[in-house]
Amino acid sequence: MAANHDSSDSTLRAALEANGHRFTEQRAAVYRFLAHTNIHPTADEVFLNVRSNVPGISLATVYKSLETLVGCGLATRLSYSDGCARYDGRTDPHHHARCLACGSVSDIPGHLPDRYLQDLHARSGSFRVIGYRLELTGYCVACAPGLDVGVPRTSA
Repeated sequence: MAANHDSSDSTLRAALEANGHRFTEQRAAVYRFLAHTNIHPTADEVFLNVRSNVPGISLATVYKSLETLVGCGLATRLSYSDGCARYDGRTDPHHHARCLACGSVSDIPGHLPDRYLQDLHARSGSFRVIGYRLELTGYCVACAPGLDVGVPRTSA
């Protein structure tokens, strides 16, 4: 695990320095947790998990660390209309599926083919497209027992 810490700390240190920030143990603990989880945690969830390794860390420090990671390109903030923000430590191309009942977010690997992006760009008129985020909404298996979640429904 120490080698894993060394690798993630090197990545973090380089990104922080490139963006004019200092490396701190608090930022490292937040980054390590975020980089090694797939639950897309809220800041409160990060705080609850990180404080066991860094007992003196505050919720405010966790929020600041998360925003620093987002600013350095090491994480993404997923914002929703209910005001809830979740954080994603994956920076590779992928999409998300969000459960409308429990709010859980899961990853879907891959990206849209270039031809779809070119078509969207062409349809956007004078809007300059520089990226996109795809999120599927529905119900996870735990929230929709008995439903065949994997099969899309068609309208009659």
